[in-house]
Amino acid sequence: MRKSNFALRLQPSLLDEARKLAEAEGVALNQLINVAVAEKLSALRTETYFAERAARADIPKAIALLKRAGDNPPVKGDELPGD
Repeated sequence: MRKSNFALRLQPSLLDEARKLAEAEGVALNQLINVAVAEKLSALRTETYFAERAARADIPKAIALLKRAGDNPPVKGDELPGD
């Protein structure tokens, strides 16, 4: 893995909180920032993925599929809360 340096400017309060969290987690500040950026990128990619999937959705086809379930009760463990 290639590493690179980047001068990161954080607000003092944000930097202070990040340092405290890194210490509490027992990791280096650099590691904490790397993980935080990776998590944010993953969340954004996931959001994009589901938006693209939703854009391709065929709602009438999905409703027809759901109607095929008929009046059968849910399989044990698939019940909605309160059922």
